[in-house]
Amino acid sequence: MNTPISWFELPTTDLARATAFYQKVFACQLHLETMGDIRMAIFPHDELSPGGALVAMPQMQPADNGTLVYLAAGDDLNTVLARIPAAGGQVLMPKTDLGNDIGFIALFLDCEGNRVGLYSKH
Repeated sequence: MNTPISWFELPTTDLARATAFYQKVFACQLHLETMGDIRMAIFPHDELSPGGALVAMPQMQPADNGTLVYLAAGDDLNTVLARIPAAGGQVLMPKTDLGNDIGFIALFLDCEGNRVGLYSKH
């Protein structure tokens, strides 16, 4: 096993709002997909990397106290952090140095109420 992560899903109550939020924050396009009655907005990823999606399904509800997923924030997570308030989210923990040249993390609350982490080497 190269990595324990193969796929992640962030629950939404409003898929269109969540898609717009993440597209604005990460300056990327999410791919809309429907699998049966499950609507998804899939984050860009290549076949060799773990992927993930925003999902709209009644069995999943956004939460700020469950599993914590850290998303890659590029070269400097301050760039991504700066976009969060204008997109409708809230920064919960600013850029924080992990020490020992490991990198930096931050936490935010997305527009759906999910607590999400960010990671960057710088």
